[in-house]
Amino acid sequence: MATHVITGAGSGIGAEVARRLMDRGDTLWLLARDAGRAKELARRFDGARTLVGDLAEPERLSWAFEHQQLPQDIDSLLHIAGVVELSTVGESSPKMWQATLAANLVAPAELTRLLLPQLRRSRGHVVFVNSGAGLRANPEWGAYAASKHGLKALADALRGEEGGNGVRVTSVYPGRTATPMQEKVHRQEGKEYDPGKWIPVEAVATTVLTALDLPRGAEVTDLSVRPGG
Repeated sequence: MATHVITGAGSGIGAEVARRLMDRGDTLWLLARDAGRAKELARRFDGARTLVGDLAEPERLSWAFEHQQLPQDIDSLLHIAGVVELSTVGESSPKMWQATLAANLVAPAELTRLLLPQLRRSRGHVVFVNSGAGLRANPEWGAYAASKHGLKALADALRGEEGGNGVRVTSVYPGRTATPMQEKVHRQEGKEYDPGKWIPVEAVATTVLTALDLPRGAEVTDLSVRPGG
């Protein structure tokens, strides 16, 4: 039985990954932004533990964790939460840039730093669910793509630094996936949303679990997932 810490378990890819891991009997620790959200996750995933920490305020995560019980050993840390706001560079405020970078890049870096002792002890696995935007940037996606390009750099650096400690690091780059976030993006784009046109969350969850389940002695570093017929 493995122990996993998961962000973004409330919906979309994170919820599907959490459900799959719980169904096979693993132990889950789900990060919630506040106590109310933690109660919702605990009800939804019966038997899961919760941690409270707001990814929008990564500078407060250390303080928050000092006041909570943390898992002693962590087999995987799954960074799945994320935020997106579409805007041109010419119309993007510093506040919007800072909010995007805080949640999508700085918070994963800080969460990883805080849990590295447990990951090292377990020779664990860190998975960053990135985005196709982590490999290329399109108009109006500047802030989001910058945060995801940075997340790729974080993963690559972490892999080089922690490989000697037995910690594996994987980045997954899904294309557009049928999630509530994708529905929001379509509203921002002024387009009709048809979930059937995009990658099902089940496919991305399978990709994440495939990386996790790879036997020792091998490591999947980067996986891209694209819509297919």
